[in-house]
Amino acid sequence: MKIWTVILLCLLGSTLGPLPALAQENNSNSSEQSNTEIVLEGDVETSVGLQENQDNSTSTATSNIGDTAFSAHDLSPMGMYHAADIVVKSVMIGLLLASVLTWAIWLFKTLQLVITRRKAKQLLATLIQSKTFANAESKLSGQTGGALLLVEASRHELDLSSGGPVSDDGLKERVLARLERVQASLATDMNRGTGILATIGSVAPFVGLFGTVWGIMNSFIGIAKTQTTNLAVVAPGIAEALLATAIGLVAAIPAVVIYNYFSRAIGNYRAVLADNVTALMVLISRDLDRHHPNARPLAELVSANKKRAVPQVQGVN
Repeated sequence: MKIWTVILLCLLGSTLGPLPALAQENNSNSSEQSNTEIVLEGDVETSVGLQENQDNSTSTATSNIGDTAFSAHDLSPMGMYHAADIVVKSVMIGLLLASVLTWAIWLFKTLQLVITRRKAKQLLATLIQSKTFANAESKLSGQTGGALLLVEASRHELDLSSGGPVSDDGLKERVLARLERVQASLATDMNRGTGILATIGSVAPFVGLFGTVWGIMNSFIGIAKTQTTNLAVVAPGIAEALLATAIGLVAAIPAVVIYNYFSRAIGNYRAVLADNVTALMVLISRDLDRHHPNARPLAELVSANKKRAVPQVQGVN
């Protein structure tokens, strides 16, 4: 009986003996697994952090590149001109020359208009105050140019017509024809140069627009090459292109305003010339009446007309 009891205890000891070791092994395996999971989680967090740092560094680098590119461009008008394409530069230079030409024409034509209009008004005052054509010539002796060409043309026709028989109406028609041609020539001379202003005013905006389109096209090509749409990189090229349009407007707007001003001023000058032609024709007609063989004093004509009018009035009554 004791023997069986000893054998049973030995069997139980051999069976239960490995259990603590197995538990200890299981505990060690679970701890190793948890440690592995912790290590993996740490690696994931580390990789995520590295990715975030890389993204931040990339964005920072891009921002720095954009800031560097933006600060590298001189956005003053002269700086944008130097950085522009050769075609855009040519457009800008052409528009600037057109603007300079506009102001040069304005200065020259303004002085010309002031001088010629003053001479024309002085001539008109002299013709109105003169009683005969010869009297007007004596007052204007020594003066030349401008509206005085009207007096010279009248004298030239009178001299040509004095060599043979002439009628009053024929002489007046010939003198008037010469005066009209001189008047048209003076007006044409005054209009010279205003056509350039009209051309600049109408063409300059489109030339500037061409420069803008060309510059923006180059900007898009630069975007495709750099593969970036950062505004700091793109903006300088677009600003250079828009500068061409701005210069075109600067050249066109004054040209249009100055052209309209000269149109009104030349119209007034034409009116003064027409008054001079009328005054000359009045003097010539007056001289012809004085030398007419059937001419009589004005007082005698007035009294004769009154005598003829009285019987007609009595007959009516």
